[in-house]
Amino acid sequence: MWKCPKCGREFARANQSHYCGEKPLTVDEYIAQQSEEVRPDLLHVRGILRAALPNAEERISWSMPTYWQGRNLIHFAANKRHIGLYPGDAAVEHFADELNGRYAYSKGSIRIPYGQVDANLIARLATWCLDEMKSQNPR
Repeated sequence: MWKCPKCGREFARANQSHYCGEKPLTVDEYIAQQSEEVRPDLLHVRGILRAALPNAEERISWSMPTYWQGRNLIHFAANKRHIGLYPGDAAVEHFADELNGRYAYSKGSIRIPYGQVDANLIARLATWCLDEMKSQNPR
């Protein structure tokens, strides 16, 4: 067992990556807990998602900012060298041609280097997620 010297949690693997400290309760708290260098990009992504999803509720889910409208639509999170954008598997697959050569991505996640936020692409991803959710749950 390995014990994190910072928070005291124990893990099976040595140097296990994890979140230390108080979990944020709001998106404002989440952004405030990040380093000063990355906050402008996080605020930019937040603004893009708010504009693209005006009726979505902003909340913390899985310890990261999430936009919810009947279900989780899209998440984002600060990482060491990039912003992780989590629109889900189907969205990443749908936008794969646009992502190729621009951003690293894998199943359900897109890694956006700091300073390289594409507002148009993020807005289209968000509205695509909302449209997909509506098509699966028509009311």
